Amino acid sequence: MRVFRAPGRVNLIGEHTDYNQGLVLPAALDLDCRVTAKPSRWPVLTARSVNLGLERTWPLTSFERHGEWSDYVAGVAVELAKLGVRLPAAELEIRSTVPLGAGLSSSAALEVAVAFALCGLAGATLPPVELALACQRAENDFVGMKCGIMDQFVAVLGRKDHALRIDCRSLDKRPVPLPEECSLVMVNTMVRHELAKSEYNRRRQECEQAAAQLDRSLRDTTLAEAEALPQPLRRRARHVIGENARVEQFISAELDEKGELMYASHASLRGDYEVSCPELDFLVETARGIEGVVGARMTGGGFGGCAVNLVRSAAVPEFSRRIAIAYRQQFALEPQIYACHTADGAGELGN
Repeated sequence: MRVFRAPGRVNLIGEHTDYNQGLVLPAALDLDCRVTAKPSRWPVLTARSVNLGLERTWPLTSFERHGEWSDYVAGVAVELAKLGVRLPAAELEIRSTVPLGAGLSSSAALEVAVAFALCGLAGATLPPVELALACQRAENDFVGMKCGIMDQFVAVLGRKDHALRIDCRSLDKRPVPLPEECSLVMVNTMVRHELAKSEYNRRRQECEQAAAQLDRSLRDTTLAEAEALPQPLRRRARHVIGENARVEQFISAELDEKGELMYASHASLRGDYEVSCPELDFLVETARGIEGVVGARMTGGGFGGCAVNLVRSAAVPEFSRRIAIAYRQQFALEPQIYACHTADGAGELGN
């Protein structure tokens, strides 16, 4: 029996830029998905979710979609087989501390942990970037979520105590040290609006339309050139162009300026990209008024999930108390709060 893990992630800045060949700055978290894997006596792949209390079994030659969590497992198996990995007959037991629907990439953590487990049992070794791309294709083509490469990439290649600057066109990466005096605190709205998946895919389509009209990637477009686009394409392009610039500025900025860039990112996601929601907006605006908070913004696809807060470490307990009280009073919901540490990327436990 062998155990493999892959982390969730939080994106500090650079949202909805990865599928536009842009720049992102995520960090891997100590919230993770763990897969306990062992050979099966039968020529099948079985996956059991401890969190959900559900199980699926597939013959190794045929993987059906079920429109649920198991599609992430099956999609990874399909993509590995395309790469020449001889799929092992296996039993996978899956446990995760990455909250579902919180914008912390529970899906990529699952995909990457499963990919490591299947490759481990098969005795196969894939280059890290190739494995991340296979997991992205599983989500794009099998699950039907047209995500970019960021989540899977940082789940594989994340580095403790650092964020990872990723150029999503070249796939170049550079570790960026995080401010030592601050902590990352995620506040979960506990809501996930129904239009999250459909609107995410629609935003990607709109960006593709904008790029086609401009005859170049939004990565290579200026704000002046974007003004020629019709709405809403102009607003979508304006967010992507501005967000790429904010990633570069954030890396070199002083601490207070980093916070202002986070607030500017949220304003752009709310106004130009239109992927925020009242719950996220409330959390960000409330955080701005709490002492010790450097910056805050929504993180992830949007329409619910988490706000990420950069908080001076000494202020974390009081921040957590005050933000929970305010949110409970406003929405009659108890937010989940995660004061997380960063972590390394995926691997086998004990190795």
